[in-house]
Amino acid sequence: TLAETERVANVVRQHLQEDDTRSVISTAGAKFTDVEPLYGDSYGQITVSLAPRRGQMRTTDVVVEDMREAIESLPSPARLSFLIVAGGPPAGKPITVKVRSEDYAQLRAATDALKARIARIPGVQDLTDDDVPGRAELVLTLDREAVRRAGLDPASLNRLLRLHVDGEFVAELREDGERLRVRVRRAPAGLDDPLQLLDDPISLPGGGITTLGALVQAETGRGSGIIRHHQLRRSITIEAELDQALNDTVSANQTVREAWEALRGDYPGTDLDFSGELDDINESLGAMPGLFLMGLGLIYLILAAQFRSYFQPLMVLVTVPLALTGVTLGLLVSNLPVSLYTLYGVIALTGIAVNASIVLMDAANSRLRDGQSLVHATVYAARRRVVPIVMTTSTTIAGLFSLAIGLGGKSLLWGPVASSIVWGLGFSTLLTLFVIPLLYLVFMGNSRLVRGERWATAD
Repeated sequence: TLAETERVANVVRQHLQEDDTRSVISTAGAKFTDVEPLYGDSYGQITVSLAPRRGQMRTTDVVVEDMREAIESLPSPARLSFLIVAGGPPAGKPITVKVRSEDYAQLRAATDALKARIARIPGVQDLTDDDVPGRAELVLTLDREAVRRAGLDPASLNRLLRLHVDGEFVAELREDGERLRVRVRRAPAGLDDPLQLLDDPISLPGGGITTLGALVQAETGRGSGIIRHHQLRRSITIEAELDQALNDTVSANQTVREAWEALRGDYPGTDLDFSGELDDINESLGAMPGLFLMGLGLIYLILAAQFRSYFQPLMVLVTVPLALTGVTLGLLVSNLPVSLYTLYGVIALTGIAVNASIVLMDAANSRLRDGQSLVHATVYAARRRVVPIVMTTSTTIAGLFSLAIGLGGKSLLWGPVASSIVWGLGFSTLLTLFVIPLLYLVFMGNSRLVRGERWATAD
């Protein structure tokens, strides 16, 4: 209800500072997620719009952590979780697992057991599932013996019960051409508790009066919420956020797999399906080798067209393993793991690291076409292009340096990308200034065989 949502919102406001907040909006009957909006009277949401950060203002993560304990400790049957809205396309949560089974009771039990294991994983936050119970229900079962003694039949009692709850249309009027229907029903006042319905009087055919509770057996509970299926089987999706400073997505999901292997024997016919951020990571890792080779192929085609040679582009591509060596060294020095974003940086580095060797080789080819000897062309390129190469590399590294080392705030996503480029580019450029001239001098000495063209060479 809106009152329950507003009660939580009041606690949220107590943990906000005046200069932090633009607005706080309470919404009942809807919940907006990263993937889809959810509607229903079992949902509520509090949207906090923060002011742009400046000076010593708290970050979004700090604001959430400051209020988390107070919100989660509220006495409420509701499930509370936090969602930090970020730009970009929708993305799954770090831990997203679909539990599937044909038997709902077994499915619910397996979900609860797995959630208990997941809650113990370091860094796990906002652990929830999408099996939202329905509205509170009052289930009435006819006491046939009591109904018979009262002189009623089940159909009559059902009609009386419908009059008390939904009412019944008894007349139809027309006013100014508009049809109006008149419904007679029990006054809703005094029905705060559904069990009060059992005290309603029921008139008997013999003139006596009894109560509804004397004719039925009542049970309270909650009805079914949204019934979800995945691949034709009933499913419950478990989701959790992850503190990347304490754990990473791959390790956390591997721990979930190990936890499920320990539980699998207790729930036959139940299985797991991993999705969310782990699914995105696996998809990216699967596509990465192909993208890397395609990038190398495109670089080779461009260089072959530029140099009009099949072999010289291969000498240029020697800088790629040099760059990979620099990335490996950088990861060891900075004590960073090999992550998906590190590999993104390696792919970007492939197209950047070849620039120095292209400049050297183009300068040497230009001197050869002018009739200079191979040794002269090689030495000329190595001497005259060293300053432009060093300046270009230095400006690139300077632009990425603050992001790589985390000045002003360390980025767990883009920091590894920048670190890969900085280390790989610096190391490959240093070696390129020595390795490429030597390779050029050795292999271009037999240029007629390797290129099918005659270059002027020294005797």
